[in-house]
Amino acid sequence: MAQKADIGSKRLISLAPDAWLQWVTGLPQITSLGFLSADFQWMSREGDVLQKAFLPEQGEFLVLTELQLRFDRYMPQRMRAYAALAEERYKLLIYPVLVNILPPPRNAATPNFYRSELLGLEAKQDYRVINLWEIDAELVLQQPLPTLLPFVPILQGGNQPAKVARAVQLLRNQDQLQDLEPLLAFFAGFVLETQIIQEIMRWDMKILRESPWYNQMIQEGLQQGLQQGLQQGLQQGALNVIKKRLIKLSGEIPQNLQQRLDDLSIEQLEILEDQIFDFTSITDLENWLEQQ
Repeated sequence: MAQKADIGSKRLISLAPDAWLQWVTGLPQITSLGFLSADFQWMSREGDVLQKAFLPEQGEFLVLTELQLRFDRYMPQRMRAYAALAEERYKLLIYPVLVNILPPPRNAATPNFYRSELLGLEAKQDYRVINLWEIDAELVLQQPLPTLLPFVPILQGGNQPAKVARAVQLLRNQDQLQDLEPLLAFFAGFVLETQIIQEIMRWDMKILRESPWYNQMIQEGLQQGLQQGLQQGLQQGALNVIKKRLIKLSGEIPQNLQQRLDDLSIEQLEILEDQIFDFTSITDLENWLEQQ
């Protein structure tokens, strides 16, 4: 399941809608004509922001921004489906953009397209991918885009206390941005110690706890932690069952097979857990893995 960046995406982008469009498209002439509904009858996309945009040579079109905490393997299908629904509803061409906030596990690839083929028919959807950890924090600080300031700690080179402090000061210089400090602190927590963050922020914790951003992040963090804990528990339990059975079959698990087992998804592990007792040798496992 995708981890949507439920951090008020529309609220962030609305701070500077023209500047955001110029950044995600790389086109200084583009302007925003407003935000459109991102909900459809069959899909509710809370992490998406849909803007109507204008270019002199292109006319009106749509820009879809999807913010994800981390990329997942089903994102290309969802980008394809959502782009099609938006085009059908608003009768305008669409420029889809996927913004990944944190790197995927083991730095897995983040494709910028969807492709499928069945019986000679091919489906295609391209979209632009922006990985925030590849964006230079210094560039954001020199020419601040308000939407990106809370993300400075996880940008390239942004994990330095001095740069986080500069981002905090830029937020405090504008009244409309001050309530984004807890969001910046949330991402700073991925790269800095809590004590350092508190020294930079010089927060009154009572005021912080009254912030809607703080409460939202706490709730999302708890929910995400529970989901991750459950997922990891299921995965480890299935692995233990499989490894015990393999040790009974052969006495040990070859290192190359150990790595391949560790790379299996929870769905694949559950299937293998059901089938492992039908195996009579390590060769049966190797054959099964070749079919995945």
